[in-house]
Amino acid sequence: MRGWQFSEYQAGREGQSPFEKLLSVFQELLLYTSGDVSEALAWLTELDKEYQLTSADYGMADFIQDLIDKGFIQQGEEQGRFRPARKMEIALRKRALEDVFGSIAKSKRGNHSTQKTGRGDEHTSDVRPYQFGDALENLAISESLKNAQINHGLEEFSLDQDDLEVRETYYQSQVSTVLMIDISHSMILYGEDRITPAKKVAMALSEYITTRFPKDTLDVIVFGDDAWPVEIKDLPYLEVGPYHTNTVAGLELAMQILQKRRNPNKQVFMITDGKPTCIKKGKKYYKNPYGLDRQIITRTLNLASRFRKMDIPITTFMIARDPYLVNFIDRFTKANNGKAFYSSLDGLGEFIFMDYKNGKRRRG
Repeated sequence: MRGWQFSEYQAGREGQSPFEKLLSVFQELLLYTSGDVSEALAWLTELDKEYQLTSADYGMADFIQDLIDKGFIQQGEEQGRFRPARKMEIALRKRALEDVFGSIAKSKRGNHSTQKTGRGDEHTSDVRPYQFGDALENLAISESLKNAQINHGLEEFSLDQDDLEVRETYYQSQVSTVLMIDISHSMILYGEDRITPAKKVAMALSEYITTRFPKDTLDVIVFGDDAWPVEIKDLPYLEVGPYHTNTVAGLELAMQILQKRRNPNKQVFMITDGKPTCIKKGKKYYKNPYGLDRQIITRTLNLASRFRKMDIPITTFMIARDPYLVNFIDRFTKANNGKAFYSSLDGLGEFIFMDYKNGKRRRG
């Protein structure tokens, strides 16, 4: 199966029903098959033969019927063929969030912190004297009562404005993010599947933002010879094509999207594994997959500089460590004043999550 390993799913998880155990493997297969239910079920049947995933009491036919009855798959346009239902798409994003980022508690406010202190939502450990206009919800009760006791004593206890202290808070900011995913042919070259981890990260990030930071926006775009936006619900079904890498097209589309966002805090995350090999000149494509082409690189670096002038940082997550590629990404990052991570496939989600969560570039 193209080197895929599913040994971790053989025994399932304790306390899971037979359906839940099979569902876990089936969801993983759906990502590898880009949402092809028939192909995923065919692979699941083969895995069942090898690892005995089903039993005499619960077989593959029972599992398929449960998928239908529970609303995970539904009839497609072709007779006899099924497609993932919306319930499955939501489940895949939640699963990706759990797999990539771990269990993340939902926040009531759902905002990011900046480094400017003032009247905000997130308390720090610092307190300061009360000033007119401070929100009473930030009142440091224990510290204020202690001041009143010291200043007035217990016998004539009173609490006035001079006794009050408030907890310092951080301002909260909203962030507009564009996530760029490279779907050029190199993302599956040499037998290494790089697109599936990228899809998982995109699903996890989208689930994280929409549930914890609902005021933020996330737009996802893919780029090969050209670039185009994809909806969050379509993330599990992304496929690599016979494309070159037109990073310029992706950046130009990201810029168009962010220019329409009224939010002043904007950023771009780019997942790629190779160098730019394609640009468009008029209606024609200019392609050079051999080495670093001067014209292509110049256009790419110029765009990085334009983003810098617009105060939009670009964080590049590079799934490759070739010295000449690292050198190019370093130049790109300097031109934008952004950041670059050289990540393994396993560490990709952690890098993106921590960079988004820490919000080191977000300004109030």
